[in-house]
Formats: sequence, C-alpha cells, structure tokens
Amino acid sequence: MEKVKSFEAFKNLQLLLKEETFKEDVPRLRTCTGTACMAMGAESVIHKVEDEAAHSGKHVDIVKTGCQGFCQQGPVMKAEPYGYYYKQVRAADAHDIVVTTFSGGFPVRNLLYRDDILSEPKEIMETLPFYKKQMRIALHNNGLIDPRNINHYIAVGGYAALVKALESMTPDQVLEEVDKANLRGRGGAGFPAGKKWKHTKGAKSKIKLVIANGDEGDPGAFMDRSIMEGDPHGLIEGMLLCAYAIDAQYGFVYVRHEYPLAVVHLKLAIKQAEEMGVLGNNILGSNFSFTLDVREGAGAFVCGESTALVASMEGERGFPRPRPPRLSDIGGGAWGYPSNLNNIETFACVPHIIVKGADWFKSIGTENSPGTKVFALTGKVKNTGLVEVPMGITLREIIFEIGGGILDGKKFKAVQTGGPSGGCLPEEYLDLSVDFDSLSKVGSMMGSGGMVVMDEETCVVDVAKFFLSFTKEESCGKCPPCRLGTYQMLEILKKITSGKGEPSDLDFLDEICHKVQRGSLCGLGQSAPNPIVSTLKYFREEYEEHVHDKYCRAKVCSGLGTYTIEHSECFLCGLCKQACAFGAVKETRISYFIDQDMCTKCKACYMACPIGAVKVGKGTAKAARI
Repeated sequence: MEKVKSFEAFKNLQLLLKEETFKEDVPRLRTCTGTACMAMGAESVIHKVEDEAAHSGKHVDIVKTGCQGFCQQGPVMKAEPYGYYYKQVRAADAHDIVVTTFSGGFPVRNLLYRDDILSEPKEIMETLPFYKKQMRIALHNNGLIDPRNINHYIAVGGYAALVKALESMTPDQVLEEVDKANLRGRGGAGFPAGKKWKHTKGAKSKIKLVIANGDEGDPGAFMDRSIMEGDPHGLIEGMLLCAYAIDAQYGFVYVRHEYPLAVVHLKLAIKQAEEMGVLGNNILGSNFSFTLDVREGAGAFVCGESTALVASMEGERGFPRPRPPRLSDIGGGAWGYPSNLNNIETFACVPHIIVKGADWFKSIGTENSPGTKVFALTGKVKNTGLVEVPMGITLREIIFEIGGGILDGKKFKAVQTGGPSGGCLPEEYLDLSVDFDSLSKVGSMMGSGGMVVMDEETCVVDVAKFFLSFTKEESCGKCPPCRLGTYQMLEILKKITSGKGEPSDLDFLDEICHKVQRGSLCGLGQSAPNPIVSTLKYFREEYEEHVHDKYCRAKVCSGLGTYTIEHSECFLCGLCKQACAFGAVKETRISYFIDQDMCTKCKACYMACPIGAVKVGKGTAKAARI
C-alpha cells in the first residue's frame, strides 16, 4: 500500500474509492460476521453463496461486515440493491438467495422477518421494529463495511474528520467542538469528554497519552467489542482527533484478551492506517504524529476502572490507586504521563461530531445527554441484540417496541440498567427518559450499556444475589469495605434466598450497602451495592416475603414456601413422585400428596409437573397438613 503524503492526495483517493468500491448496480450481500453470527454459521453461508454464484455465473459482491445488531436472528444479511433483509440464514438457503434474489430480483420469503406467523413479512431492514427507532452513530459502519479493509472505511467517508481537523482546524478548535457537543463518556460515569480533554491538555508535560478503555467486563455486554470488531478505523480516527486536540503523541487501546477477534481487527487496522499514512509520523504530510498500540488485559472486571487499567498497562496487578493525582495529571497517568482515557464508544462518536458539527450532535437526544447510546438488550424480551438509540427514548420504547415485548406473553417486572453495578427499575418507570441524569435520579445508572429485562417469573432477591456474586468475585480485595462488604452482603442474600433469613437481616443489609458505597476506594466497590439498594427500595415486599413468610413469589428460590398438590388439577401421571429423591410424594388409591415432614422444598416435583398441579404457597408445613 502506497503511503498518502498530502491532504489533496487523500481527497483524490477518497473520491476514487467512493466511485469504485460500492457501485450501486452491483449485486451485493452484506453479511454479518460478528461473533454471534459467526457462531451460528455465517462463514458456511458465505462459502455456499460464493459457490452458488460461481456455479450460476452470477457475480455477487460479498461484504463481511461487523455486528448488525439483531444477534438473536443470526446469521443476518442484507441483499442489495433490493434492500432485502434476511435472518436465520443457513447454508442450504444459498441457492435460493442467488437464484431468487440476485437472478430474479425477488425476496426469499421464508428468510424475511415476521412479527408472528400471521403477519406479513417485512422485506426492508429499516421497516423491522428492531431497527425502526434506532439511530446509528457509534455503530454507523457496522453492517456497512468490511472492518478489515481500510478502503471500505475511506469509501464511506472515513478519515474525513481527521483531514478536516488537520487541514482547517486548530487543536483548540477541535477541542472546543467536542466540548460544545457535550459528549459525555459512554463508559458509565457520563463525565463530559471535552472537559476531560481540556484538563489533560493543560498538564505541563511534553509527553501525553490517549488511552481507549476496551475492558468491557459487564456480563452480556458487547457494545465496545462490536465497535472494535466492526469499525476499528472509526475508533482509531476518534483517538487521532483527541491526540491532535490535546497534543498527545502516543496512544493505547486496552482490550481484554477474551476479545480475540477485536484484537486481530485492531492490530490489522493499525497496520493499514500506518501504511496508508493516516497514523504514525507526519500524518498525511502534516507535522502531527501519533503512534498507536494495543495492550491486552487479563480480563479482570476491576481493570475497567481507570487507575486499575493504568496499573495493568504498566505491567502491575490491576489494583485501583487513590486519587489525586488524576490520570490527566502529571504522575497520575500511565508511567506517570498525563493520560486522557475515554471509552471506545465515546471515541467512535468524535469523527461524526467533527464532520457534522456540535450543533448536529446536540440536536439528537436530550439537552444534558446529547447523542445516542448503544445498549446490549438481553433477558426476557423477544428481540435481543445490540441497539443504538437516541438519548431520551423511554424504557418502554426500547423494551416493547424495539425489543418486541416480554417473552411468552408474560408480565414485565423490572429492567436492570448499567450492568452488574446498576439498579433494577420497576414498571412505574417504563416511561422514564433514558439518559444519564434520569436514570441516576431513580437509583440506577447508564453504565456501559447493559440492559437486562425481567419478567414476573424473576425473583429480584435472586437477581441481586447473582450480581453480588459477580462483584464479590471480581473485587480486587485491596480495600476492606469492598472486599469484606461484598462478601457479607452476599452471605446475607444467600441466607434470605435459602429460607433462613431473619427480620434483622434487611436492616443490616441496608446498613452494609451504604457503608460499602461510602468507604470503597474505586467505582466497583462504590457501585456494587446498587442492585441491592434498588431492589430493596422498589421490591422490599418480596424481601419481606422471603424473610417473614419463607416464600418466593417467583418460585425461583429453593427451600422456600409450602409444596402441595392440587387434586382437582392433578391427572395422576406420577412424574412428581418419580422426581422426588426424598420420598416425600406419597401415592394413595386416588391421589398423590406431599408429606410435609419429609419435603425438603427442593422444587423437583414442581419442576416435573407438566400441568402445574404442584403448588407453592405461603405458610408453614403445619398449616399445609391442616
């Protein structure tokens, strides 16, 4: 690849690539090759389509894109120029795609999305409920380009923001534009990126660093991974603009080693950018130089915290460090150099702000939270996957319109935002505006973008225990409030969910939560009690049922409730008796019943009954005998 040595030469190259790369009249299949679709067989589909196209003498341009978001329906792909959007494609469908679509111009109807079996199929991607309300900025190029091809990125406008900045803007103007846009950090805290950049720029040091935090540790979250895998050049361009604005010379992308595809794509993108001349010394013939490298972490959740991340980068154990100094101060950043650290998604938004302006960015979202946010929508919802929505959208719109509502027609119970350190919000907040401030006011947080939906069969006490078990295991152990507090909170939750809770446990649990929040050194400890605090606030009645009535209304916790068989419903299949390992289910000539003295409340009979005749109710075994 020949290095581009001037802005003019780059613009000429971009014009050429725009004309040649994605010609409108060429049959094209944009196939998702994100991790989920690859796991479901996207590679075999691609090979089969290539074979079928070659066999029929039809040229089909196949673009292997990053994650297109609708992971639940994968492998997904878009057939152009028709715009047909296909889901759950298998290798066996390749013949129909080539013959029906690319030769005949018609959609393969069985591959189109339907809301249900009686509804009309939807042909175009933008008409699907999952995509209708989305607005893509950070994920703009996912689903559009091959992330391993720098020409694709340039053909869709990539590195135009860098050229604009270097050619016509001073570093201060770039910084002011980002500050004016009020771009808030997408990693969780929501601190304005422009303010952070200004502070780092003001540090009296000849050497400054730019660090991208790709240590995405929330269970089920993959927003940053999808950007690193699907649009690595977008991240690089965002970091370049930051480096130019704050006069930094070196940069690092810190990414966990569990993301091997992201590491491969990042390293390839860096190599291509250096060869092209948009990264390295004297970028595009200018005086601006910036060197970028990848640092792989070992996968500790605590390394998402800025000071622990810096320690890990330096080769030390990922322990948080007390502040001040902050990372942007001399002595606070990596190897003591002032460092500007932002989340991956934050950097991915920067090129769009420079190209389209701060006013455009502020026209999206809310006044204090402009722009969009990417969420990993999971849990008991029909449509799961990666969604990018404008700030200010309501939880109801995300869950019931984009997500399609609750699975199996069950009732909504709660939604947890912000990952394992976030809060659980009840139905009354479904119409809450999704932005940094609104979520914080009701006891939750934006976090990095995890969103878990729960239905009526979810026990919130059990959910709190699940997230506490995660944060307890991921606590680095440096400060006692976090190390001992998370252990104590988890033990109390285990006690409550096993039917051994005492009335004093709830107040004790609440007291520990607040002490851990106040006394912990870093954000992990300070936010670890959030799932308990929020569920105690909004679902205290369920905690009290566990403690006072020894009852779990969601029928999730073993060891709680009184088990009986409803004779009017039982059709005497005997499966409950077969499932009981303790001989508690007794058989008479006309019925089955549960011996309360022998019942261990293990739920085996409840789970085995095919018609729900085994009931779990409040009350004691003595009451059940009566």
